[in-house]
Amino acid sequence: MKFLYQPTAVSDTVFFVVGNPWVLLLLYLLIINLLTFLIFGLDKWKAKRKEKKESVRRVPEKTLFLLSAFGGSIGALLGMKVFHHKTLHKSFRFGIPAILILQILIPAGLYIYVNFLR
Repeated sequence: MKFLYQPTAVSDTVFFVVGNPWVLLLLYLLIINLLTFLIFGLDKWKAKRKEKKESVRRVPEKTLFLLSAFGGSIGALLGMKVFHHKTLHKSFRFGIPAILILQILIPAGLYIYVNFLR
């Protein structure tokens, strides 16, 4: 069984980087987690400015949860820890880790089902 595509020429190397779905998935997860982390930091910065009586539009909580649900849950957790943001909200304190657990368990369960239980 072939687990990893091994490139044999320059064109194969380009396919490995550009056309391989695992590389694309890894790149997507890296980008969405970095974006989520930065948006948590931006919202914390805006929250501090709002305390100084400046009119600042905050990032909606719905947006923060959606970014987490679309794969940025690790970035959200890191953003919560690093920026000390939304750590007192129970919906974030329990919701973001729950999303991360689901994002791990669902693919693992599908893998087990497809490879061992069918």
